[in-house]
Amino acid sequence: MTRSAAHEDGRPRLRADAARNRAQILDAARAAFRELGTAAPLDEIARRAGVNIATLYRRFADRDALIRQVVVDGFTLVLRTVRRALEDAPRDPLAAIGEFLLTLVEEREMLVLPLIGGPVTDDPEAAALQREIVAALEALLATARAQGVIRADATAVDLIATGALSCRPLPHLSADQASALATRHVRIFLDGLRPDGARPLPPAPTNEDLTVHLHPVKSHGRRTGPGEA
Repeated sequence: MTRSAAHEDGRPRLRADAARNRAQILDAARAAFRELGTAAPLDEIARRAGVNIATLYRRFADRDALIRQVVVDGFTLVLRTVRRALEDAPRDPLAAIGEFLLTLVEEREMLVLPLIGGPVTDDPEAAALQREIVAALEALLATARAQGVIRADATAVDLIATGALSCRPLPHLSADQASALATRHVRIFLDGLRPDGARPLPPAPTNEDLTVHLHPVKSHGRRTGPGEA
């Protein structure tokens, strides 16, 4: 079987079996990273995916390539979700924000690295996606402010942080219980966005403040680790 037509971005489309293997590897990687961290053995990821380790390496050259794709897939999902919310915002911006957050909760298995902890990454595609997400969230908030339905001091970082926190379930809860609790917290957050009776908030961090830890700082040929100056 030969490769079919190329994707819109010019990359060749994988054969059906290769695409299936790739998707299974990514699903297994997300589950393993969530349970074991990003140091999860690659042969364990291959075993969970139902492929041999050689197949994994044909799809992903090394651990960094696999991590990068999990991160990029997560950010791509977030961007697609916020763009859909932006389309719905003129009708009911607060409902659109709520749907954005609740969709992230529903899709949290896809967001294991970008929203509930991930490695340092210098990948330019991931960085570009982050910038697009922030810009779309700012546009979403601008629409809501123009209609007078949210407080003026809410920021894109507030939405990002709330999404991340809502996607991190408490331990020992069933999936249904975790979803129900996250939905409650999103509803409470949405009520907190309303301008009626709102009290001033402390200064908000910028998106740069929020993401500075995602970018490696090289010192004497090595990356600065957590807790190091």
